[in-house]
Amino acid sequence: MECALFKPLNLRGVTLPNRIVVAPMCMYSSTDGLANDWHLMHYGQFLIGGNGLVFTEATGVEPRGRISPYCLGLWDDATESALKPVLAFKRRWGNAPFGIQLGHAGRKASVGGGGAASVPLPLDKGGWPVVGPSGTPFDMGYQVPEALDNDGLRAITASFVNAARRADRLGFDVVEVHAAHGYLLHQFLSPISNQRTDAYGGGIENRLRYPLEVFQAVREAFSSDKPVGVRVSATDWVDNGLTVEDTVVFAHALKEAGCDFIHVSSGANVPNAPIPVGPGYQVEIAARIKAATGMPTIAVGMIVDPIQAETIVRTGQADMVALARTMLYDPRWAWRAAVALGQEANYPNQYMRAHPRALGIPVPGAARVAPTPR
Repeated sequence: MECALFKPLNLRGVTLPNRIVVAPMCMYSSTDGLANDWHLMHYGQFLIGGNGLVFTEATGVEPRGRISPYCLGLWDDATESALKPVLAFKRRWGNAPFGIQLGHAGRKASVGGGGAASVPLPLDKGGWPVVGPSGTPFDMGYQVPEALDNDGLRAITASFVNAARRADRLGFDVVEVHAAHGYLLHQFLSPISNQRTDAYGGGIENRLRYPLEVFQAVREAFSSDKPVGVRVSATDWVDNGLTVEDTVVFAHALKEAGCDFIHVSSGANVPNAPIPVGPGYQVEIAARIKAATGMPTIAVGMIVDPIQAETIVRTGQADMVALARTMLYDPRWAWRAAVALGQEANYPNQYMRAHPRALGIPVPGAARVAPTPR
């Protein structure tokens, strides 16, 4: 029987060699939004690791859109140039498509970095004023955001467009618009953070209006032969918040607008929400959205075992699986999954001597190794 996890997937003009996705993970290792040697090492290890798709961390489209002062950005020539070595490495040595997640933190911006990522950063300690759909802070101690007017909304949309064009010029294969984890576009989607009374607030058809406008603008700005998708927090996990049913409505609108995939996460817009964290705890939500819309879907959330990942894709709950902390612990997870499932994952030529067959370890049912082109 064909292995589902290692079956290629076409998204527009980009072919994923398998269904394993390295999820975006904040590194809190930038200064002024600039990529550095850490990012070259961090993304480089995943780009040669036989994965299907690798994403950058959440990348701010303007300085005030960063989560912390240490977050990656893409808004000017300096931040664009700082990413060039990473893209050069990908072109010369990589064996996976490379995607960038573009986002704006909104009312959850201006917090400390590293282990203190959720600690609000005062203005006199390097913080900055924050914005949001409404003047409702995320939690006690957080700034009261300035409610965005129409000019403010248009300016942020223009920042997303600018970042998408720069990402295209750099050579990224995929863009993911960040509408999850309590950040700006999620804030518009959720009735908890969006208390507007204009065309951008009220029912879900209005609350999705601005995130949809941003997606459409990014889709138009990025090359038409490359995919653009959206990451969502499908539920706030509280009774008066965003629901899976709301997210299905949003997903239908995205599909009609030409969205190529939806990456299904949850939570982070409500402090201390009762989230039932456990192995694969968000997979059922991804499956519901996929069943309702037919969109290519990425499931994420405590997916750690190759058999678990294979089952999710084989049973049609999702088209791809994304791993985050599992990848931090084991950047060679895709290689181990290939051995466990009797498959092959791409290796760089320099590492072929470490392939199990080269070490005399049989890999039942495995096909020929595909060396990395130079």
